[in-house]
Amino acid sequence: MAFLILAVGLVLCVEGLVLALAPSRLEDVVRAFAELPPVTRRGIGLAALALGVLLVALGRRWLGL
Repeated sequence: MAFLILAVGLVLCVEGLVLALAPSRLEDVVRAFAELPPVTRRGIGLAALALGVLLVALGRRWLGL
C-alpha cells in the first residue's frame, strides 16, 4: 500500500510541476495529442505503460524492495 501512495504522490508532483511551470505549453501538447489518430495514442499509452513498469521494477531492484 505504501508503494501505491508513493507512486501516486510522485505522479502528482510531476503533473503539478508541469502545470506550474508551463501551463500554456501543456495546452499545446494536449491539442497536438488530440489530433493524433487513436491507434497512435494507444501505442503511446502502451509504450508509457511499459516504460513505467520497467522503471518501477528497476527502482524496486535498486532499492532492494
